[in-house]
Amino acid sequence: MFWSQIVNWNPGSGSGLEPLLLLLFGIFIEAYIGEARLIYKFVPHPVVLMGRLIGMLERKLNREKRSNMDRAVRGFITVLVVCTVVGAIGAGIDWASRNHQFGWIIELMLIISLIAQRALFNAVRKVGIALRDGSLEDARGEVSHIVGRDPAQLDSHGVARAAVESLAENFSDGVIAPLFWYVIFGLPGMMVYKAINTMDSMIGYKNERYRAFGFSAARIDDIVNFVPARLTGLLFMLAAIFTPQASPGGALRIMFRDASKHRSVNAGWPEGAVAGALNIAIAGPRRYPDRLVKDPWIGSGTAQLTHLDIKRALYLYVVAGLIAAAMITGIAILRMMWLT
Repeated sequence: MFWSQIVNWNPGSGSGLEPLLLLLFGIFIEAYIGEARLIYKFVPHPVVLMGRLIGMLERKLNREKRSNMDRAVRGFITVLVVCTVVGAIGAGIDWASRNHQFGWIIELMLIISLIAQRALFNAVRKVGIALRDGSLEDARGEVSHIVGRDPAQLDSHGVARAAVESLAENFSDGVIAPLFWYVIFGLPGMMVYKAINTMDSMIGYKNERYRAFGFSAARIDDIVNFVPARLTGLLFMLAAIFTPQASPGGALRIMFRDASKHRSVNAGWPEGAVAGALNIAIAGPRRYPDRLVKDPWIGSGTAQLTHLDIKRALYLYVVAGLIAAAMITGIAILRMMWLT
């Protein structure tokens, strides 16, 4: 009886698993095995397919001879087309998941593929291990996989700061935001979010080629990350309660004080929460391959980060992820009670 309340599945009707239960399965499987790279040696990763669609539309529609207004309109059309196609595919898979006995397997594989908690943990941990072992060049190489700045210009403290900043920001858009939009709109919501995020990473730049064409993608990405970024900051604050030598009060104070200092309307919230929780300072001046950015510091603590600060940040990250999973479990239970 209890299982039938948790799993919305009647073998006779062929209906699939309860979506939020499926989401929880995906969270814990991905945390254990990662994104199942073996499968994607034989079939393209969903984000790769999204990228191919975006790239094809960009090449056809973003011609230099067109005016900026024309390119901006075509960029908006690109966003609409990509979101419509991806959303329709997501809706079809969602329908199959609910109406066919084994359709949920495809949805589960997509959930595992579209959240990146294990991959982010591993990438940041590798930076910390390289710094611990005293290999600055190896640490620069590892951090280059997760940040856009020039690692050759970073000392060991700069590498550690970059890793912690990436951990904070990418926890929001790589983990919490996909989960948030799945809870709100199911698999189509998660897939459309991932498509928007991919468009922003491909065409949301402020250079000559993409300033007009990618304007809509960048602004919509800001909108869909608005709530998840602030939720991520609150998760880090809650995680600080259960993290040794972390300050939940500091996380809350720095988050609200310094979030607006970040150039992004969203990234400052998780970064501020981590900086306040661990009593460190991140962001600040940084060098990218094409420019020097003189950003203000976020946080009031030390900027001389080491591999030990990366280890503390990873602990905070894991606890925040567990709290997020617990929240989804609570929502699932309430949903089950409401439907029965």
